[in-house]
Amino acid sequence: MNRQPYDYSGFSLRRLNVPRFAHAKLLGGWIGYFILYFITENLIPASRCHPIHCALDDLIPFNEAFLFFYVGWYVLVAGSLAYTFFYNVPAFRKLQTFIMITQAVAMLCYILWPSRQDLRPEVFPRENLLTALMGFIYSFDTSTGVCPSLHVAYSLGILSVGLKDEKMPALWKVLLTLFVLGVCAAVCFVKQHSAVDVFAALPVCLLAEALVYGKDYWLPRWEKTPARA
Repeated sequence: MNRQPYDYSGFSLRRLNVPRFAHAKLLGGWIGYFILYFITENLIPASRCHPIHCALDDLIPFNEAFLFFYVGWYVLVAGSLAYTFFYNVPAFRKLQTFIMITQAVAMLCYILWPSRQDLRPEVFPRENLLTALMGFIYSFDTSTGVCPSLHVAYSLGILSVGLKDEKMPALWKVLLTLFVLGVCAAVCFVKQHSAVDVFAALPVCLLAEALVYGKDYWLPRWEKTPARA
């Protein structure tokens, strides 16, 4: 995409208030998120959580092949934040703000209305490397704090930023869209989320979209177009 790396020469934590580096403070949002994540995961027992389920969940079979999308999501999030931080700071600001909004809304939901899903198979239908990896993920990734799905919310935020990037090639945008759709499906096929969690993430994303891009959406086009000489 032929972008020059952002100039971080002279950067230090003491210079975070310098306008050129101030956007790095947005990464502090992850500290607040992980604190709240610890609270919701360890201080809210599963017995207090509301089980999430819908008829669509019963029609979606467990399929370990979707583990590639589920695990690839971590690379997508870290890679998108890293790339925009070093090569496209305006997009980084948008993306990280979008993520923080979805985190705040989701954590508020997890605390005020704790949720869980009981969809994980007791016995995998097949025994292979992927199911072994899925079992390992189950061992540390609890089934509480699921509605709305942050897997879906982050993915849609990344897609939103990517589709608005005028320098991103069309092929990349198509591949990004397909991957994000794969992630949204994967959370259901690997039984980490109910379909309800996926749909619940949509209004959260719309709220973040409106707050992050609302001004640009609602400004009349003639106000955004420079006057001709």
